[in-house]
Amino acid sequence: MEQPIRILIVEDNVIIADDMQSMLEEIGYEIVDNVIVYEQAEEVLKTQQVDLVLIDIILASDKTGIDLGKHIRENYDIPFIFVTSNSDRATVENAKTVKPNGYLVKPFEQQDLYTSIEIALSNFSHSAKGNGRENVADEDIAVSNSILKDSIFVKKQHLYYRIQFGDIQFIKADNVYLEVNTVDKKFLVRSPLKDYLEKLPKKKFYRAHKSYIVNVDHIDAINSKDIMVNNTLIPISKEFKEFIISAMNS
Repeated sequence: MEQPIRILIVEDNVIIADDMQSMLEEIGYEIVDNVIVYEQAEEVLKTQQVDLVLIDIILASDKTGIDLGKHIRENYDIPFIFVTSNSDRATVENAKTVKPNGYLVKPFEQQDLYTSIEIALSNFSHSAKGNGRENVADEDIAVSNSILKDSIFVKKQHLYYRIQFGDIQFIKADNVYLEVNTVDKKFLVRSPLKDYLEKLPKKKFYRAHKSYIVNVDHIDAINSKDIMVNNTLIPISKEFKEFIISAMNS
């Protein structure tokens, strides 16, 4: 199932924090928590699933937002954006030392917040794979290269959604696009099948045919030429057939 991006807000001005939360929820993001100090943020990161953090540089504690950025960079593989009233050279240079994925200066509008998050997610995804490749999809559907733990991000219209690997049943190549079939939806992705396979868990996803990747957990039946996944017949290569039969008999 699709899951909206989960955002943690770290902001010691309660009015600004509540305003940010309203803006984000209106767009479609999910707010994990809204905290005011480093220690609270540290606890949320430790106990909750967080996809992106918005951090005020000056917090109501001895430790600053830059300290929190450093903690995130050293312990978590997630992007964060500094949201601050300070844009002087010294603050910016200090902030750069922890390599934030974005820097948003107050005051800002909803569109500024949305744009900063989208760019941060996109930049983070490309740096995570280290290839700088940009994927473009059809009909406002695209995929981000970023992979977090047990899922992959898919962009649909103006939001990134988290798709659990376990929900992907099979992937079909169709010219320059891939059709990613989940339990209840389909997504179009512009990517070579071979490159996409590298983003998926190797113990679950296999190239069953030159045009198909399958999640072995969703195989319902097999014969000499095909496998069945959710009432869909998928052709298989000789090598994949031998692999499946061997796995069944092991």
